[in-house]
Amino acid sequence: MLATLTVLIALVSVLLMAAILIQNPKGGGIDPTLGGQAQQLFGAARSTEFIEKATWVLAGALAVLCIVAVLVVGSGGSGVETIPLQSGG
Repeated sequence: MLATLTVLIALVSVLLMAAILIQNPKGGGIDPTLGGQAQQLFGAARSTEFIEKATWVLAGALAVLCIVAVLVVGSGGSGVETIPLQSGG
């Protein structure tokens, strides 16, 4: 379970980085050097909305996946049994 969450977190992180890098730093849609063809395909307004929504959805998914991973690790869902240390003496 934890391995699956780790892979999903990595995948969402890479997609989020791509979505952020595609955006125009001054606003106004997709950066022409990276994704200029998408503006011709979707139109400038639709590409801006799509990239903005994708960024928010990916950021939310990343937050949820990280919280779930913490809960899985906290509940001992890693599959590794731990042995408590006994105090000597």
